[in-house]
Amino acid sequence: MNEVKSWNKRLCALATLREINLRDHKMKRRLLMLPQLCLFFSLTSCVYWQSTCKKLLHKAEKEEPYDAIIIPGVPFDSVEGSWSSIMKIRVYWSFFLYKKGIAKNIIYSGSAVYTPYVESKIMGLYAQKLGIPIDHIFTETKAEHSTENIYYSYYLGKRVGFQRMAIASDPFQSRLLKSFARKIKLDVGILPMVFDSVETFNLNQQILIDPKSAYQPQFVSIEKRESFWKRLNGTLGKNYKPDSLDNKNRKGK
Repeated sequence: MNEVKSWNKRLCALATLREINLRDHKMKRRLLMLPQLCLFFSLTSCVYWQSTCKKLLHKAEKEEPYDAIIIPGVPFDSVEGSWSSIMKIRVYWSFFLYKKGIAKNIIYSGSAVYTPYVESKIMGLYAQKLGIPIDHIFTETKAEHSTENIYYSYYLGKRVGFQRMAIASDPFQSRLLKSFARKIKLDVGILPMVFDSVETFNLNQQILIDPKSAYQPQFVSIEKRESFWKRLNGTLGKNYKPDSLDNKNRKGK
């Protein structure tokens, strides 16, 4: 049983690696289509079921709004010049939570990792197009792994005065990041995506942005900068650089 659990954790970590070649269109279609994602989520043990997601959403509706929600980044498809299905549903989920008054602000997180566009800035541009005011959009631009998304965004939020924050992503990633946050003692809530809520929007409408402001001219892909094993360690939360606020907190305990 312990061996099965150990392998399950490894598979969960491997599944979240961003080793997706955006030029491989066949693989991209398999990974980025929402129905396939839903099926994948339902077959894995490291996931929030939709019934749980809905309960967490209803609970959040009755409580005070979060100062900010944290949305992990996704590579921008620089070949086609458009957002992927995964990026789309994450941005729409953030828009839904903002529109419902559950979140006052949004922190989009992600550097230029696999393509020369800063993921958080791209997501912020789409969020503005949906109607989220720029004053309520924050971008964290250092993170290169999902664990870094939550860590760096949490302390960015602390620096601007946010007290109550939550992770808001797809059910699979939310489960993994909540476990990581608990492990390193980050006080964050969890708002895993409710697909029914996202599907209330017209996801087929064309939304155009000018991505130039998110472009990094000196970009080098993480695949050329880091080995597979270093990237895996990053996914497992072993590569982040401790924040000075974190160091002060730990020394004070």
